[in-house]
Amino acid sequence: MDLLGLVGQYLIPFLIILSIVVFVHEWGHYRVARAFGVRVEVFSIGFGPELFGFTDRRGTRWKISAIPLGGYVKMLGDADATSSTIDVAAIGDPESFPAQTVGRRAAIVAAGPLANFLFAVLLLAVLFVVSGRPFTPAEIGAVQPESPAASAGLRPGDRVLAVDGRTIESFEELQTIVRASPGIPLVFTILREGRTFERTVTPAPSEFQDRFGNVHRIGLIGVSRAGIEFKRSGPGEALWEATAETARMIGATLKGLAEMLVGARGTQELGGPLRIAQMSGEIARDGLVPALWFTAVLSINLGLINLFPIPMLDGGHLALYAVEAVRGRPLTERSQEIAFRLGLAMVLSLMLFATWNDIVHLKIVEFITGLIS
Repeated sequence: MDLLGLVGQYLIPFLIILSIVVFVHEWGHYRVARAFGVRVEVFSIGFGPELFGFTDRRGTRWKISAIPLGGYVKMLGDADATSSTIDVAAIGDPESFPAQTVGRRAAIVAAGPLANFLFAVLLLAVLFVVSGRPFTPAEIGAVQPESPAASAGLRPGDRVLAVDGRTIESFEELQTIVRASPGIPLVFTILREGRTFERTVTPAPSEFQDRFGNVHRIGLIGVSRAGIEFKRSGPGEALWEATAETARMIGATLKGLAEMLVGARGTQELGGPLRIAQMSGEIARDGLVPALWFTAVLSINLGLINLFPIPMLDGGHLALYAVEAVRGRPLTERSQEIAFRLGLAMVLSLMLFATWNDIVHLKIVEFITGLIS
């Protein structure tokens, strides 16, 4: 594929999707800041030199910048785009960010991630109404020979209605119960060709070892899912389901990160800009609905990452504001400077690590070597 093809297939979808979720994030900061009477000097999508923009009647400069890997809202009293340092000359101005109470500053900072979550909820709700919610029924697609499921007489096409009297609606629910029950007999309520009956299935114990040497024991019955269905919802139900789905994604992401920290999951799953660009291009080729799903997922992840208590990120600012609220006064400028330097080092290290994962995953080194040799 030539360079023009790569730009059209990967770079353009990546820039569009990333710019949307970044705009939503910064819009949250902007709207709450304006609601509190804080003057916003710059609203930028991207970092670095300005490519083009305009100034509105309130004096805010809206612009697109050269490095499209984020964005920022610079308010009166911020000495830089990260709000890590204060313009001392503006502290006394009631329209400046530093002049606001700690509660208002926290609300302005928290509004960015919150906007990402709300945007994802609304986007998912629209998708659930229009195209339906992806749903994996607890229907058996295949049964492995000599497995616990085969021994119990389960067949492809059987639908699991309940396990030990607990109603089962999705294959994921069935999987969760089975994995948590190694060696424990479970009573399955099965629907087959319009007839309901029960079978006792005992998950076979299986062990795997993480990279720290910890042994994890799970249960397996030897079945796979049948496929995905789509279930449309009404507006009210869709909004509730979208909220629940957003909460589920947040929980799954936090669980995945926790598993990486304890060694139960490999850190090679962490991806950076290159992986996002690849996924954006591939998903965009599948149509509008998958692209909107990916946009919602990326918005959730952006909001969640920004809430991590790392200086430089929104969560780091909120942590410092919490300390200020408890102490009754902010930390010293020296303490804040050290915190933000540590935060910058952590963010840059994480970006480098994720980018290296991208390079390995996409086999970029092999590709370049092949061009040279």
